[in-house]
Amino acid sequence: MKFATRLNSFSNCSIVETIDQIAAVSGLTHVDLNYPEHFQTNSVEDIKDALERNNIKLNAIAPRFRSEFINGELGNSDPEVARKAIEMCKKSIDVCRELGGEHIIIWLGYEGFDYSFQINYAQVWNQVARAFEEICRYGSNLKISIEYKPFQPRAYSFISSYADTLLMVGDVGAANLGVTLDFCHMLMKAENPSYGLSLVAERNKLHGVHLNDGNKLNDDGLMVGSVNFIQTLEFIFYLKKYNYQGVVYFDTFPVREQPLEELKANIAMFDKLDQLIDEIGIIRIQSIIDRNDAVAAQAIMFACLK
Repeated sequence: MKFATRLNSFSNCSIVETIDQIAAVSGLTHVDLNYPEHFQTNSVEDIKDALERNNIKLNAIAPRFRSEFINGELGNSDPEVARKAIEMCKKSIDVCRELGGEHIIIWLGYEGFDYSFQINYAQVWNQVARAFEEICRYGSNLKISIEYKPFQPRAYSFISSYADTLLMVGDVGAANLGVTLDFCHMLMKAENPSYGLSLVAERNKLHGVHLNDGNKLNDDGLMVGSVNFIQTLEFIFYLKKYNYQGVVYFDTFPVREQPLEELKANIAMFDKLDQLIDEIGIIRIQSIIDRNDAVAAQAIMFACLK
């Protein structure tokens, strides 16, 4: 499996210094970078040199929209602001190509509303869809994916679930547009993560995975498998079932923990769960699923407790 980690967890270091640090962690293969945030103190050339000397690849560039876009990004009612959001995505594509990446992950954190009667829902939907059409044409040789989140920082995110994300993907109709699933965001939405994963993967639209954990009411960004163990196990089972070949990005937030140690713990937990699935047997697990028997399904949990 290919792994990347959240570079903002290493807040006391430059991006180049962070890449040098995480390269020492066994199993870490990729990085995701935020644009323009991660390019403000280090140039594209500096970052490219750091990746090459550490034998780490770029997975994705994520455009990060800050205070200028507080009233919306691609769907902003101000045409100039909406255009700036599109151009930021295009610039992210340029940088991604220059660094040899293959994926743009777009999280529209400010695209949403807080009050009734605040926005024209259908108009904003169509505006966002047309924007994605333009972005996907510009980045036609890359994967473009939508990372949804149900709320935060808006009370209601405009694209808030795997269902409306798939609806947007369908309305845009671009072959290279897909979905990035964030485990904690799915918990916040009261979704069962594996259900959403299966629906997205069945449509060949699973472009990315952000793995973490949380207590379901907030974007906690806790260590993998630390709270919702059995749901995490099921999620990894479905990654294996659908032969997911992309990168697993650990979107966790070490506040009091040492970032390098937390990264090692995330990789170790993923590897352990992956091993448990192989030991129980994918065929056996699938046969239990096919029985539609909750008591029989407990055998999977019992097997993990040996």
